[in-house]
Amino acid sequence: MSSGTPDNQAGPAPTAVSGTATAAAVTGTGTGQQWLARYGESLLGVFGSPQRVLVRGAGSLVWDADGKEYLDLLGGIAVNALGHAHPFVTSVISSQLATLGHVSNFFTSPTQIALAEKLLMLSAAPAGSKVFFANSGTEANEAAFKLARAHGKANSVPGGPARTTILALEGAFHGRTMGALALTAKQAYREPFEPMPAGVKHLPFNDVDALRAALDGTVAALIIEPIQGEAGVRPLSPEYLRAARELTTRAGALLILDEVQTGVGRTGDWFAGTAAGITPDAMTLAKGLGGGFPIGALVTFGEAPSQLLSAGQHGTTFGGNPVATAAALATLHVLESQDVLANVRTVGALLADGLARTDGVTEVRAFGLLIGFDLAQPVAAAVVTAALEAGFIINAPRPNTIRLAPPLILTAGQAASFLAALPALIEHASAPQSAEGAIS
Repeated sequence: MSSGTPDNQAGPAPTAVSGTATAAAVTGTGTGQQWLARYGESLLGVFGSPQRVLVRGAGSLVWDADGKEYLDLLGGIAVNALGHAHPFVTSVISSQLATLGHVSNFFTSPTQIALAEKLLMLSAAPAGSKVFFANSGTEANEAAFKLARAHGKANSVPGGPARTTILALEGAFHGRTMGALALTAKQAYREPFEPMPAGVKHLPFNDVDALRAALDGTVAALIIEPIQGEAGVRPLSPEYLRAARELTTRAGALLILDEVQTGVGRTGDWFAGTAAGITPDAMTLAKGLGGGFPIGALVTFGEAPSQLLSAGQHGTTFGGNPVATAAALATLHVLESQDVLANVRTVGALLADGLARTDGVTEVRAFGLLIGFDLAQPVAAAVVTAALEAGFIINAPRPNTIRLAPPLILTAGQAASFLAALPALIEHASAPQSAEGAIS
């Protein structure tokens, strides 16, 4: 992989990597192996053993504690929209933190108000729409869960069945807190913590007939991802999205779009659902919104959904704090002013075309820079390991599927470097292994 940093990315590539002097003074220094040993002694093992200890990033590149360089094609799982250490975002965060860092939800700040206005404008939300800020995607979906329940309570027919059911889809991932986990379909995530909050029903993916049959007077809301990222980048069809909007309206249920992974330019449009012509009743955002700084949002569309949660019915200590909202404003400013979404479409198309031409790849599902591609053999985990050794960070959400969600500023040259390396990575992962683990 070629070294160096493209012109539109942050800072020169370092000759040695040990972190800043300030960070070293606080944390100490060490090799990757030493840091991982300390990790194992001090952190809960919910993530397993980390693959590497990363100490610095610039643009789409990162370096580990031993000085090795990687092209980050996962972007913190679709989080680092502008890559690492973007100079404008860094300067805005630093300036805001030096001015006003936190105020609690008894007060507000100009950055919180300006960001809410910006999101309403970008999403073409109608009059009466509102925004609630959280700290993550799962928290935004928790707020959406409560919104759905409030809607059901307010719209149940006296003497009729309670409108408490929330519909989600098979393959869905909406988070890991208990409400969001109830919406998430993967049984391996759910089973250790059952019983889940009651009233959630999962429907077959992309099945309009099943949706039509399920939408009765007991349903408060349907929550869907326009493209399921954790399931391997699976898109709902335009026909399903249109039917979801029509059928939920007819049934008196909310339509909630989870755009945590697909929103904020990831697909080449600001939001995947609204780009398909769908106006939801609510939408959740996070990941790329803060450009790497933690923030989530619930956007309610129109007056009726926006009045469901009243003062005291929901809250957060850190949500919408001045630094997080400043980071999001800076990220949106760069995406908009530098037409980064055009780069998403161009480089995404380059990757999609190159992947489709790669031996061992059987299917490509590409939406801007959210890309899933299937392999002929279930060796995705081995490809991820081989890629890491070769200097590329990628992800395997399924045994035969690779996911790419790189920074939206990824260059054509960087994409080409991965495409050039991929055939050998697949060949290496697919080759028979000897008892010693070497390629035979």
